[in-house]
Amino acid sequence: MNHFKFKSLAFYGVAITSVLLLFKTVTIYGEKNLKAPPPVNGQYRLTLAENLLNCEKSDTLTLNIEQSGIYLNASVLSATDNGDTNQKHSLAGIFRNQQLNLSGKVGSSILCNIPRPQNDPLNLVKIQMQLVDKGNMTGKLTINEIQQTRIFTAIPQKAN
Repeated sequence: MNHFKFKSLAFYGVAITSVLLLFKTVTIYGEKNLKAPPPVNGQYRLTLAENLLNCEKSDTLTLNIEQSGIYLNASVLSATDNGDTNQKHSLAGIFRNQQLNLSGKVGSSILCNIPRPQNDPLNLVKIQMQLVDKGNMTGKLTINEIQQTRIFTAIPQKAN
């Protein structure tokens, strides 16, 4: 019984109580304030409000998004690619406050829905989207090399 001194027992009691109180406070804060973002991964059909300059058939594109928490990887495909989702992701971005921001490089042939030439020039693209209802999104597509911005709507596609 010589090993148990009042000072040691008081110290360990206060330490254990402090840790339990801190754990309880962090748990309450996390349950109240920290929420996972809604899932946005999948394929979306992008319908542009107007055609891109220098393109005849650029009114519809497919956006394939993969999500890991708030981080996004995406690729833009032409509507005629028949769901070829094995293409390398060329866009990266983040999802915060119901807003998706993606940027990267996309080939001109994809944006214009034309057959891919041997040397397909890449365009720096920025996509900003706002999550609306039922997974639908509205946003704008900015292509830096040709200085144009187009408004679009994005509608989720059903999985096959």
